[in-house]
Amino acid sequence: MKYISAKAILLVLLFGTSSCQSDFGSKVMYLGHTLPQTHPVHKGIVAFQKALEKKSSGTLKVKIFPDAQLGSEREVLELLQIGSVAATKVSAATLSNFVPEYHVLGIPYLFRNKQHQFDVLEGDIGKSILSKGSAFWLRGLCYYDAGSRSFYTSEKPIRTPEDLEGLKIRVMNNQMAINMVNSMGGSATPLAYGELYTAIQQGVVDGAENNPPSFVSSNHYEISKYYTLDQHSSVPDVLLIGTKFWNKLSEEEKQWVQEAADESAQAQKKFWMDSVEESMRIAQAAGVKIIIPEKSLFAEKSKSVVEDFVTEFPEMESIVKQIKSQE
Repeated sequence: MKYISAKAILLVLLFGTSSCQSDFGSKVMYLGHTLPQTHPVHKGIVAFQKALEKKSSGTLKVKIFPDAQLGSEREVLELLQIGSVAATKVSAATLSNFVPEYHVLGIPYLFRNKQHQFDVLEGDIGKSILSKGSAFWLRGLCYYDAGSRSFYTSEKPIRTPEDLEGLKIRVMNNQMAINMVNSMGGSATPLAYGELYTAIQQGVVDGAENNPPSFVSSNHYEISKYYTLDQHSSVPDVLLIGTKFWNKLSEEEKQWVQEAADESAQAQKKFWMDSVEESMRIAQAAGVKIIIPEKSLFAEKSKSVVEDFVTEFPEMESIVKQIKSQE
């Protein structure tokens, strides 16, 4: 098991050591995540909550703790591993630090389009990756749409990869993201998300990359007037359940949980699409210039990232080939 952080241990002491509680004959699952309640992924989780309660006739309930009440994504994952929290939602990028197969989903331009992405994720390949987490006490239930990440900048518009040269671009603390920005000519700068608004405002970084709902909900559109829809990566979110909780469920209860997760994933797609449309309207109304670049130029520059990845993780090459060949 991964090293458990001091903060996670403190949360266990404060929160208790059981991932569920009895509530007048019902089992109550604790589900923590870091997103605000207005976020389309949170709405997907609420759909899971409602579907599960309906299927189980109220014998299985979900108590949701949003807004990072239980800690960061990594900390909540640790709480799942030791059985103090039943479920969570995390980015596949964060999860790749625990389950190596999720690294594949961060490869730039891995998916041809949205249909290809969900054909892969909801098919045998995606289900196989979800199952790999069980070896690390983190069973995947389904994927949630987290859109495509694109570049946004405060002063200089990005139309080609050459425009990234000399620019400091904030990225997640994830090696794939760092390598991708550097391969395109930018200077990748890992930085905590909560510090990013001020960093852009003060010129510490020249820009960042994210999906439209995050671009708007973070208010980064107020200080970043160029948004380039190069859509370089489409890293999904993952709904997880800790195996320590899962293994205590009956076969019927497991079926209810999985069916509720699958239904919530379909509902969440619509929440996400609506949020993207609304976010783009807000950004454009605020004067953000939307740039539609030739994506193939960015894809060509990032080919070295894929080559380096399969060199470092040769066991992952077959998964990459399967995804790219998926009809």
